[in-house]
Amino acid sequence: MSRPRIVIVGAGFAGYRTARELSRTARDKAEITLLNPTDHFLYLPLLPQVAAGVLEPRRVTVSLSGTLPRVRLVLGEAGHVDLDGRTVHYTDPEGGAGTLEYDRLVVAAGSVNKLLPVPGVAEHAHGFRGLPEALYLRDHVTRQLELAASCEDPATRAARCTFVVVGAGYTGTEVAAHGQLFTDAQVRRHPLRESLRPRWLLLDVAPRVLPELGERLSRTADRVLRQRGVDVRMGTSVKEATHGGVLLTDGEYVETRTLVWCVGVRPDPLVASLELPMERGRLLVDPHLQVPGRPEVFACGDAAAVPDLEKPGEYTPMTAQHAWRQGKVCARNVAASLGAGERQAYRHRDLGFVVDLGGAKAAANPLGFAMSGPLAGAVTRGYHLAAMPGNRVRVAADWLLDAVLPRQAVQLGIVRSWSVPLDTDSPELPRVPGEGRERGPGNRGGGQPGNGGQGDDRTEATRRRAVSESAKNQPGPEGPEPARNQPGGEPAKNQPGGEPARNQPGGEPARNQPGGEPGKGQPGGEPVRSRGRALGAVVEGDAEWSGVAGPFLDAETPGPAGSAEIEPSGPGETVTGDEGSSPAEPHSGPGGGPSRGPAEPRADREPPGPEAGSEPPGPVRRPDTAAEPRADREPPGPAGAGPGTEQSGQAGHRTGPEPPGPVRSSDLPSGSPGPTDLSDQSDRGER
Repeated sequence: MSRPRIVIVGAGFAGYRTARELSRTARDKAEITLLNPTDHFLYLPLLPQVAAGVLEPRRVTVSLSGTLPRVRLVLGEAGHVDLDGRTVHYTDPEGGAGTLEYDRLVVAAGSVNKLLPVPGVAEHAHGFRGLPEALYLRDHVTRQLELAASCEDPATRAARCTFVVVGAGYTGTEVAAHGQLFTDAQVRRHPLRESLRPRWLLLDVAPRVLPELGERLSRTADRVLRQRGVDVRMGTSVKEATHGGVLLTDGEYVETRTLVWCVGVRPDPLVASLELPMERGRLLVDPHLQVPGRPEVFACGDAAAVPDLEKPGEYTPMTAQHAWRQGKVCARNVAASLGAGERQAYRHRDLGFVVDLGGAKAAANPLGFAMSGPLAGAVTRGYHLAAMPGNRVRVAADWLLDAVLPRQAVQLGIVRSWSVPLDTDSPELPRVPGEGRERGPGNRGGGQPGNGGQGDDRTEATRRRAVSESAKNQPGPEGPEPARNQPGGEPAKNQPGGEPARNQPGGEPARNQPGGEPGKGQPGGEPVRSRGRALGAVVEGDAEWSGVAGPFLDAETPGPAGSAEIEPSGPGETVTGDEGSSPAEPHSGPGGGPSRGPAEPRADREPPGPEAGSEPPGPVRRPDTAAEPRADREPPGPAGAGPGTEQSGQAGHRTGPEPPGPVRSSDLPSGSPGPTDLSDQSDRGER
């Protein structure tokens, strides 16, 4: 007789705990499969310390295969669940499709960054829901201070040293607290940066910091932030975001290159595709975590609306603490449905909260006893060590080294701004250049159409129309002069974030100058694939959280009454409905600042031709101002990037005779693939 098949979708707090408990109880009585995009479990509450350089990234990850020996790990993203056929269809990391059959299904897909209709936020903000976003934030903050130190313009220097965090929930408060310490240390230990004044702003429409906690803990956190120099503004949020700053709801415009959006989370979009009863975006389940009408389907964590038996008529908030406890109850009930043990309802009671404010400071109320200062800091770190399912010694060692040694303030440049868009269904994975997946029931795409950091979601017909339109303005011997001030013509080095142009999707602007070789993505070369959002702003969102992000302290009381819990801080906090804080009404349209084009090339120097492998993927942006070609020199033809050249890995390349020079619109055949419409570069939802 074949063993029953259990499939768990997601390895967050709920999914990981379910798999671990089932592997201990079911053992060889069932075949347990865990479907997850990554091979690790991420301990979200310590993510702000990764962004501040306190912990190394691997310290907050726990190997799934190393800690779940009796569980089969399948790497992939669930795209469609056939409830009638009892199958889960997924896409593996290399784009291949797979199918898993099940007798019991546990939906623990978790949550993603929450989006709000504030103009410019999707284009100029990053969330704080995954490890790639934390790594990007650390690099970005370090980069801004380095660029500010070498900048002679006082206004630009001040803007680069200004960091705006929206959302004074757990994650936003911790990011601002750790960030101020991080930037102050970089300035204080460098004599050439004495003139820099790092400035962190913490915004929230709520009346006080940490509105989820009691007033005493809220006052403690507020006092610590203000003593460090954080500009705390309650009752204020962002009305509009632009590439050069943010417009606040009180009318003030703050110039900045960094916007961290922490205003909440939303359930994974996979939940909505199941077409089952929902409650405010979450899958409705009974107190035993079963879906009504589908006894073979269970759900827990942020993806499930679990009735709160302690507060009749309400549902448990989307927090890591609840997800961790629900995972254990879910595992017991799945085993009970297969004839092993008895099922139980999910109940909980709180033991308190902990909020890490960086250094030796914290705010905590274990067992209802309010604490602050070093004692609260010791309790907070002790709680995290006890709650982590692994890496305890390594985390403690990093804390010790951070206390006695200066932090390594270096930018690795591994995660670029366009690879961590705010609007993404997979914050745990960085966006891949040129990745273009359509949204649909069988494929969880990483972005929505029109969001220029989400991959190429436009149809082939739309792409071809963009070619014919953009070709009309291409420079050539007899063609019109390049249009000035074209949308999208701003070179990468002028984007917020100050990332060098060579490393940005779009390449070096000099290659598109008249008289030079046509850049990749120009007609006659290789067509452009949609690039990710080249934004320097960082965003984090959790101003509207109704809970906290960490799991509970594993000190549970046996029996159906459940176990008590300490609410930890961290990025898994959530937003449901009107709770917490959210930005004010959106402004009438996205904002944007003036773009500056690159300097004109020298007339006595030929623009360099493209070197093999030197062009990063993405569209080549045309400068606002192009220099006139020299009359005594023929523009050289394309070398290695023309139509007669094939390059592997570039989708939609053309083959054919080599043109004598830059291509005119008349040279393009109707319907040819080519560069995307640079005017359509609009752009991911919570940590």
